[in-house]
Amino acid sequence: MPKPASRPGLAVLLAALAAIGPFSIDTYLPAFPAISASLSATPIEVQQTLTAYLVTFAFMILWHGSFSDALGRRRVLLIGLALYALASLFCACATRIEYLWLGRALQGVSAGVGLVVGRAIVRDLFDGAAAQRLMASIGMIFAIAPAVAPIIGGWIHAFFNWHAIFVFLGLFGSALWLATFLWLPETLPPEKRQNLHPGYLLQAYCSVLAHARFMQLSAALALNFNGFFIYVLSAPVFLIQHLGVSPQGFIWLFGPCVTGLLFGSFLSWKFAGRICQRRTVALGYIVMSLAAVANILINLTLPSSLPWSVLPLLFYNCGMSLTIPSLQLLALDIFPEKRGLASSCQGMLQTCVSAVTASMLAPLFWGTPLTLALGMAGFLALGLVAASRYLLGKNQPACSQ
Repeated sequence: MPKPASRPGLAVLLAALAAIGPFSIDTYLPAFPAISASLSATPIEVQQTLTAYLVTFAFMILWHGSFSDALGRRRVLLIGLALYALASLFCACATRIEYLWLGRALQGVSAGVGLVVGRAIVRDLFDGAAAQRLMASIGMIFAIAPAVAPIIGGWIHAFFNWHAIFVFLGLFGSALWLATFLWLPETLPPEKRQNLHPGYLLQAYCSVLAHARFMQLSAALALNFNGFFIYVLSAPVFLIQHLGVSPQGFIWLFGPCVTGLLFGSFLSWKFAGRICQRRTVALGYIVMSLAAVANILINLTLPSSLPWSVLPLLFYNCGMSLTIPSLQLLALDIFPEKRGLASSCQGMLQTCVSAVTASMLAPLFWGTPLTLALGMAGFLALGLVAASRYLLGKNQPACSQ
């Protein structure tokens, strides 16, 4: 039996497990031009490596939680991390764009396991304000990943080549496997495990996906995130073409974004037990709305330049990360007996929206900084509609704080 990690150590480990997702997306972004040249692929074909990853990520994320509800959290994590490490090495060996598509699809099969199972582990161990604080702590650590990943990828590419980026991802997955094996105990006792019978699973998935409140909260999470994610997907065009940044200068985008994520997660941690979750979410939407409006006005009145073109993203991400722990916990608490499955459904919806954005919407919006700003505002507006239907519902409990 592994020696359990301390609460700070648990937050670091769960954040690192969740960070597999952004590391798998962001680390190789600076190498897009090199991949295109090396594999004789068009920019759109290289962009589709993101789509291949996100499609399989979205499909498998629907099952990670169910498997962990039935087989235990720890076992599913260890299997998923081993598969991820092998898939990363397959990508490193790709000699044609079709092989890279396949390797990215294999990465997507296993990359979501840490995100889904980690959320379920938090609710296995903690309730109420303690759960919100741990979620926020994970968010603060996790926020570093989008900033660090492209910087690491840019420098690995500068000193080696794009193949080495995927070798790094394989080593990252292997290190997390070892940390999970040594320090993460099982948090779901056998008597609380669920059935994997197809009939039971079909009924369980239908009950979750047909639940209006759950779907509203999950849709809000997905749409809010994509207001920022559209910039991640467009980073090579936005930074290199529009703002004239080198492949090693992605910190200009991810630095402000991470600062906002860190501060918003800190505020969520600070507000836990002091301000009710519904009011915390409302405050986050106010901050995001002001940032989105400012982003449009800046792009209408000023030429595209640093730091003004990226400054609104700091505040948008602050508001977004302020809402995330509360929206996630409100959704998971609807199904206390099926938290893993509910976490899978939550992640699946977010990833499906991200996959559509990566494959179809990002190329439509990355033409100018103004169209990216309008895309952010559009996603936020849809997220606000989804959240409002829950937060303003007549049957919802009133805030007591």
